[in-house]
Amino acid sequence: MAAVTRGCRPWGSLLGLLGLVSAAAAAWDLASLRCSLGAFCECDFRPDLQGLECDLAQHLAGQHLAKALVVKALKAFVWNPAPTKPLVLSLHGWTGTGKSYVSSLLAHYLFQGGLHSPRVHHFSPVIHFPQPSHIKRYKKDLKSWVQGNLTACGRSLFLFDEMDRMPPGLMEVLQPFLGSSWVVYGTNYRKAIFIFISNTGGEQINEVALEAWRSRRDREEILLQELEPVITRAVLDNPLHGFSRSGIMEEHLLDAVVPFLPLQRHHVRHCVLNEMAQLGLEPRDEVVQAVLDSTTFFPEDEQLFSSNGCKTVASRIAFFL
Repeated sequence: MAAVTRGCRPWGSLLGLLGLVSAAAAAWDLASLRCSLGAFCECDFRPDLQGLECDLAQHLAGQHLAKALVVKALKAFVWNPAPTKPLVLSLHGWTGTGKSYVSSLLAHYLFQGGLHSPRVHHFSPVIHFPQPSHIKRYKKDLKSWVQGNLTACGRSLFLFDEMDRMPPGLMEVLQPFLGSSWVVYGTNYRKAIFIFISNTGGEQINEVALEAWRSRRDREEILLQELEPVITRAVLDNPLHGFSRSGIMEEHLLDAVVPFLPLQRHHVRHCVLNEMAQLGLEPRDEVVQAVLDSTTFFPEDEQLFSSNGCKTVASRIAFFL
């Protein structure tokens, strides 16, 4: 993958992008978080919101709500010199619709080190919390990890992937960090950003999008007010979700529930053309059509939405070249 530069530029494959996030998280070292600006330390936090907005507009297909919500929330948070609480976003939707892609863009456009920044911390249930029976140790470690990083640098980004598979009750230790208190355990944490990523609510989002299509409504007419209640209910009704027994949703600690709509055929086409551009390839109709023909769409009758969004586009292009 070509080197990524700050600004509204084409990106490489999503798989490579996510690999960089994992590598940055694996290389995390608390000692490297220390910076020399004392109490006013911003570390390598160098937000480029214009670049982020441009990149989302060009490369995130079919997600009018996610684009608007993320940009609005970030502008309000970043431009506030003294926020009263961290920014807490929960991204929900079907697989391959852009949740991980957006979280990776945030790391790139908020920190000078981008995905290599030691201020970006990525948590995976498979890697970091694989044994539910070890929940007590995980809770102790997670609390210490978050507190230690925020003590070293208040401008930190915490990404929690696959919340559907996080051990229930684990996120309870984050609750004190997500509210509007001034300090927690002696740590100023109000400039931190927490991003939670989940497939839960995806089926409900798909149902709303399908009903809108059947009613001949443009998908851009779908409102957050239609989706937020069904997503919230899907999470609260799932005792195995990572938010279960955490109090995070019940205490209204999320600043925004961000829905990602299912992708239609023309959105997948957009992903294919964009990926080919990243690879330095001229658009070839036969390759684009082959990728589309190999993609499964649902429901069975309408064949409307991609079953895995744009998740496998990069590998399919390589197969059909």
